Amino acid sequence: MSDVIRALERDPRVFVRRPGPPDPEGRAVVYWMQRAQRGLDNPALDAAILAGNALGLPVAVFFGLHPGYPGANRRHYAFLIEGLPETARRIEERGAAFVFRPYPEHDLMRFAREVRAALVIGDENPLRAPEGWRARAAERLSVPFWTVDADVIVPSRHFERAEYMARTIRPKLARLIPSYLRPLVNPVARARFEPAAMPGSRPIDPAALLKELSIKDDASPVTSYRGGTAEGLRLLDRFLRERLARYAEDRNRPDLLGTSELSAYLHFGQLGPHTVALAVAAAGVSAAAKAAFLEELIVRRELAVNFVAHTPHYDRLAGAPAWGRRTLDAHAADKRVHRYQEGELEAAATHDPLWNAAQVEMVREGRMHGYMRMYWAKKLLEWTESPAQAFEIAVRLNDRYQLDGRDPNGYTGIGWAIGGTHDRPWPPHKEVLGLIRPMTFNGLKRKFPVADYVRRVSGV
Repeated sequence: MSDVIRALERDPRVFVRRPGPPDPEGRAVVYWMQRAQRGLDNPALDAAILAGNALGLPVAVFFGLHPGYPGANRRHYAFLIEGLPETARRIEERGAAFVFRPYPEHDLMRFAREVRAALVIGDENPLRAPEGWRARAAERLSVPFWTVDADVIVPSRHFERAEYMARTIRPKLARLIPSYLRPLVNPVARARFEPAAMPGSRPIDPAALLKELSIKDDASPVTSYRGGTAEGLRLLDRFLRERLARYAEDRNRPDLLGTSELSAYLHFGQLGPHTVALAVAAAGVSAAAKAAFLEELIVRRELAVNFVAHTPHYDRLAGAPAWGRRTLDAHAADKRVHRYQEGELEAAATHDPLWNAAQVEMVREGRMHGYMRMYWAKKLLEWTESPAQAFEIAVRLNDRYQLDGRDPNGYTGIGWAIGGTHDRPWPPHKEVLGLIRPMTFNGLKRKFPVADYVRRVSGV
């Protein structure tokens, strides 16, 4: 093997799932794109292009679209598909071929055989189903298979066990961030497919695809946000110019909407964390503002990835820490002053105008302010029959309506709010919550003008 291939195998971002030398008879390097849906600042794409250049082979970026992705619905697919034409263009500008194959031509194994892959590279995703797909690919492929940590700053292999909370992972990240938070190379592929050997790709017509595929219709597409790297970069630029300077003061003010609004673009991989972090680090604002945002983007986000990667029951109450489960069990029989069925909650039909506004914002716009997400989930714990039911309803509603649903951040946030994940006991004991940290309507009224937030969401 060449020195470049050996160096890539030793890169901490690379997980060698099926070892061995690239097939000497292979005709292409294949990048199986799933989580990192971008042609800019994508370490998995970079690894594929560097490997292709070392082997003198063209690179095929394969994107197979299946309408049955777990938990995804028309809202999620619309946002994803909107970004694909731009992703294809950016990849082709870097000399690689972008191959789009919707169901039923979406199979990676068939494609790898078709182009005679010498090496297959994928991107990491710690969630249960995608991790299972990668494990099966490693078993079924007959050539080496690597996956690359393309959506974190510090590779997750540096953390071999679950971190207890932010204060335990923060100093470890601080030591490693300088080694990894650097501009990415974005290499260009040198070898190209001969016209006769160019793999066929379906045209990407977003509206036609949504009609063609039998996609679950739990939630309609939103008009508030449009998918794609260019749109993510536009919102990033707006954040840097208009909001970052006051982020430390305004991030928990839902009435001001002082956040970046980038979570969906990070979730779908249309923006990478390197792009965002480097832009923030270079911004002409105070160190405090930068530190506040990078704490969320790197420390909290990568703590969530660590939690999901090392917690089999990350999306259930069983994944909460033992102290959280014990205190909730001890208060399981406590009287609930208000109790709602899931349909009432979904319809925002509770007695609490603040909670209702957060639910409406999520259903209508596909997002919810981060501070309101915490309050929203904690009220579910108080208003449903059991902590386990509260957790299940929170996951279902979050994953159905949030553009960034089905994500480590979401599962970790629900775990924090309901089960005490990455938190500590919060005495004294309280009805229903026990030692779980509370959030109250009156407490939020003291932090920001609640009526202004409700008015902004409702438009009246």
